[in-house]
Amino acid sequence: MLIFATSDKGGTGRSVTSSNVAYRHALQGGDCCYLDFDFGSPTAGAIFDLPDALAGVPAGGLHSYLVDGVAAPRRIDIWTESERDVLRGRPAGAGRLTLFPGDSGRGEFHAQPGVVDRCIDLLVQADTEFDLVIVDLSAGRSYATEIVLAATAAAALRGVEARWLVFHRWTRQHIIAAASLVHGPQGILQTGTQLGHELAALKATIRFVRTAVLDPASPDQAGLRPEQLAWLDVCNRRLQDLASRELVGRSTVLGQVPLDPVLQWQEQLLSNDDVWLHRTANQRTVNAFDDLAKKIVDDDAWIGL
Repeated sequence: MLIFATSDKGGTGRSVTSSNVAYRHALQGGDCCYLDFDFGSPTAGAIFDLPDALAGVPAGGLHSYLVDGVAAPRRIDIWTESERDVLRGRPAGAGRLTLFPGDSGRGEFHAQPGVVDRCIDLLVQADTEFDLVIVDLSAGRSYATEIVLAATAAAALRGVEARWLVFHRWTRQHIIAAASLVHGPQGILQTGTQLGHELAALKATIRFVRTAVLDPASPDQAGLRPEQLAWLDVCNRRLQDLASRELVGRSTVLGQVPLDPVLQWQEQLLSNDDVWLHRTANQRTVNAFDDLAKKIVDDDAWIGL
């Protein structure tokens, strides 16, 4: 299965959430690969603590493959190459966890015919080899989004299950921006239909993920005054009304990730040790990642919305 992760704005938590979902899927026993299609800033290696790929690799990455036509892009086995202790060594029962990094110092590029053809080949091969393929796209109406929309409209990928996750923070401007990215001019739906997708079918593959969601009823807010809690509750209801009007309401939301101090300070994978041993991360956040990792491959959870 292919999962395309996108957002209209930076800072939504798209990459860190997608990386944690990939990690959780592997811990659940599935083989997962992560394609860093954030071509202008391929920094997924920093989230996975890969010292030789913090901002992409010097050569041989996805830019070299898609643009320059090298035979195969570099791949990194996270279980063996991460410098973080908790990621060193594949846990018993875990699946493979592999990163395909971009090239450092390279930028965005157009959806040229050769690029699209090589993207098709890459996605077909990755889908054949891995249970789950997460493609982290550049934010906004990017060339990366156009490339994968063109690729997935091709005959070679029509039989491959492909889904879209659109990430947005739980704020007014992010809700509006996420809705525009999907439903607005030259958004995913319009661009996709122009490239050969059927509108209703493409729309059915799109779900939203809310990030950095502050729950007024959470025990984490116990230190707030009653007036502050009441104000937060009003804000939350206004955002829910706005999301419904903008067609990104609950019926289209696959999951939500609570506001977590660790992820505010540092984009990283959250391990069980971070919750139980170091006590730096919240169990609710890890549960959200676990839940999302299950739902993205669960037809009943996806279709039931």
